[in-house]
Amino acid sequence: MSLTIALDAMGGDGAPEIVVDGADLARVRHPNVSFIFYGDEARLAPLVAAHSKLAAISTIQHTDIVVSGEEKPSRALRKGRGSSMGLAIDAVKKGDAQGVVSAGNTGALMAMAKLALRTLPGISRPAIATMVPTDKSECVMLDLGANIQCDERNLVEFAIMGEVFSRTVLGLAKPTIALLNVGEEDMKGHESVRQAAATLRDIDLPIEFIGFVEGDAVWSGAADVVVTDGFTGNVALKTAEGIVKMYSTFLRNAYKSSPLAMLGYFFSRRALNKMRAKLDPRRYNGAMLVGLNGIVIKSHGGTDAFGFSHAVGVAVDMIEGEFNERISEEFDHIGSFGVPTQNVASS
Repeated sequence: MSLTIALDAMGGDGAPEIVVDGADLARVRHPNVSFIFYGDEARLAPLVAAHSKLAAISTIQHTDIVVSGEEKPSRALRKGRGSSMGLAIDAVKKGDAQGVVSAGNTGALMAMAKLALRTLPGISRPAIATMVPTDKSECVMLDLGANIQCDERNLVEFAIMGEVFSRTVLGLAKPTIALLNVGEEDMKGHESVRQAAATLRDIDLPIEFIGFVEGDAVWSGAADVVVTDGFTGNVALKTAEGIVKMYSTFLRNAYKSSPLAMLGYFFSRRALNKMRAKLDPRRYNGAMLVGLNGIVIKSHGGTDAFGFSHAVGVAVDMIEGEFNERISEEFDHIGSFGVPTQNVASS
């Protein structure tokens, strides 16, 4: 199956260099993929030409309009389709590419993708999802910031989309689903969370809903899919990232504290390198904008080429797993599942 991925070559802190180098790394892992780079041709052409095998499977579409990392989504929308981000998204809309990857402005990417691609039938709002490491393996977590407040229907939709991702992309036969809450008891949490739980228990789908989990259970691997609103999810993810960075700093300083400690590092470095690889955020790079009528992947803006290549890999996995087609099938089967859509604020 031959695939084409559209790349916002100017998005991210290290663009366009890390985008080109990342695409070249992804080319090795996914030999069936070709690329369309959208951005400043004068800067891109020599970078792509330096990788002869990448150049053979790539084209460059020039634009000198770039959405900055600080730009508000409303202003980015006014720039429209002329920017590198907008043109890359339009390539998916027109069928020139099967997916788009950008390390650019998250809010702008969500706003522009939602306007251009719209949501899949049956989906009221898209969500940002990503994979996080756990004690057991990996967990899909959503929403991570697209929707600050969510009603019952939003949370149920997120649960279904997360479950489909776990089955089609991660290969789990029957993934477990949980709602993030302030306690495991049925009476805990606000009304929309409790209503969503009741719907997931009764819904006409083979979903293994295990109830509520607290924040610590996300990282222990209590569930394969953890669902929450965008405000809570974003805070939980950023808090975890901060703790990992703090722990790494403490550990580094401890090993430098004395000659004996440095000797201890010498004997334990293999185990430490194994742990570092497990927690390496680049391995989990590539947040998915799920629920859109097209595959859209947001790479971390500060990642390197290795991390960007993983974001490309997420796009490829979702396309080959026919993720959107599976979501459509699920929602065709259950219809509106009797949940009214309320008017709640989004980010």
